Amino acid sequence: MSQEIFAALMIAALLWPLLLMLREPLMAALVGRGEARFPLDPLWATAPLPALALALLGGDGSLTLSAWLLGGVWVLDEPRRVLLGFTGLLWLLAGWYARGYLAGDGERAVAGNDRAASRLARFALLWPLTLTGNLLLLLAEDIASFYLGFAVMTFAAYGLVIHSGTRDALTGGRAYLIMAVLGEGLILGGLLWGAGSLGTLTLGGLREGLVNLEHGVWIGLLLWLGFGVKAGVAGLHLWLPLAHPVAPTPASAVLSGAMVKAGVVGWMATLPLGEPAAAQGFVELGRAMLAVGLAGALGAALVGVCQRHPKAVLAYSSVSQLGMLAALVGAGLTAPGLWPALAPAVVLFAAHHGLTKGALFLGVGIGEHPPRLPAWALALLLALPALSLAGALGSGLATKWTFKAALYDGGHSGLVAWLSLAAVGTTLLMARTLWCQWQGERQARHNGLMPLSAPMPLAWLLLLASGLLLPAWLPLLGAEGGSPPREELAGLWWPLLAGLALVLPAIWLTRRGVSLAWHRPPPGDLWWPLSRAAGRLVEAARAGGERLAAIKGGWVAWWMELERSGTAALDALGEGESWLRRHAALLTMAVAIGLALVLLFGAA
Repeated sequence: MSQEIFAALMIAALLWPLLLMLREPLMAALVGRGEARFPLDPLWATAPLPALALALLGGDGSLTLSAWLLGGVWVLDEPRRVLLGFTGLLWLLAGWYARGYLAGDGERAVAGNDRAASRLARFALLWPLTLTGNLLLLLAEDIASFYLGFAVMTFAAYGLVIHSGTRDALTGGRAYLIMAVLGEGLILGGLLWGAGSLGTLTLGGLREGLVNLEHGVWIGLLLWLGFGVKAGVAGLHLWLPLAHPVAPTPASAVLSGAMVKAGVVGWMATLPLGEPAAAQGFVELGRAMLAVGLAGALGAALVGVCQRHPKAVLAYSSVSQLGMLAALVGAGLTAPGLWPALAPAVVLFAAHHGLTKGALFLGVGIGEHPPRLPAWALALLLALPALSLAGALGSGLATKWTFKAALYDGGHSGLVAWLSLAAVGTTLLMARTLWCQWQGERQARHNGLMPLSAPMPLAWLLLLASGLLLPAWLPLLGAEGGSPPREELAGLWWPLLAGLALVLPAIWLTRRGVSLAWHRPPPGDLWWPLSRAAGRLVEAARAGGERLAAIKGGWVAWWMELERSGTAALDALGEGESWLRRHAALLTMAVAIGLALVLLFGAA
């Protein structure tokens, strides 16, 4: 492919979603507002197509734009092609799914419901804008473009989270926004500190220069924590279980499938992974990432199995899976020689999780609006991505083998054991998700079935097939797929069997009315005690302010009284001055006589 076509594709990948975003406002400004229409038409859903074409046809290359910000450098290489390919595909199918999911709002908007029309217009505007930010951060090599894409994606997605406008949606949006601002502050601080200290404008220069920088470890810590907010690191994950259940299902799919991977992309782009000269501090940082990642992978599974809503269970599943990814990145930072073999496994893991988790989230909407399929066939289709995420088949099996082989070759068998234990938790989470979906699907069948050619079932089936067959079509993006050897299957399947061994007794006890969760932690877990503590601090600050105001009032009153007393004293001094002026001669004579007497007696 010529450089001109490559540059045109790269610019189109970012410009086309923006043009579709501005289409409705521009038409309204040019020709005026006519009859209300459904803005999520087939053309609107094509926003990710140029990016997907770039991933499939672009090859490796770069584009330099000297007039863009501080000098734009956009790059496409093998890891970026894989990330761009699965991201574009997920956004494409989720956007098509959204056309059916929000069709009810479209009907109400056409009928004259202003509230539905406003929600729909906001969704149609923010969806392509969020996509643009997601694509820009994947392609950007210069720091300014990368941060611009990250910030646009983060803050535009807030409007998708609060789409319904309910109380729960606003609570989830508030949690999302608070954590987003915290993360953006940490990222911006790390990027500015690093770029200013090194005098570089590119991510590659930052990544290579951190190892020799005096405060490089502290910059790395800021970047790890900042990107960790987006990646749902344990302790910084609070927004995921609150935002995912309240967002529209297609928005939840791209939030969990694509946007949270921006945190992993940020780690890979800025931390000195694979640098043999990394300081001991980076090794300690890698160990911390590994420990926190494993804690999140295991802890999220324990909290997630207690949730009632399938999207809340899937949100905790994302925290668990991203904890595994954080542990793998931490292992690469701890052992630089391991990273070249581990990096392709991390990219494959991100692609597999993105497509599979997107299919699981879209499946929640399918359970609420089932298509014309036998109940057993729908149950089987819903179970396929769950089995894949648990590592039993398809891309999940290939991904598990890829990173386990790299860890075994690098002598990290202990980490393999911990990740296998986390995979048992994934099995439990998938079983819980299917149980919640099965109960909801039984009730939804009474409301009628939709044809398989409708946007929702069609997009879901295509995404399901794409996720399962990821290793087969991954070579189209310039990467290797692969499958595990037959003799390794037993070692890869035992976490699934162990999870099922725990699930079956739980189902048996549940069907006999035995409650296994005597106290269910609410979605968001730590968010609620932290928000109550923050509320108490606000109340204490308000009470302290009132006390300070009372003290201030008393202080002012005291000074005013003192001023009044001072005014009386000044009046008395003024009267004394007048008396002294009237008797000045007499007083002068008295003073002279007094001095004479003093001199007389002093001489004697």
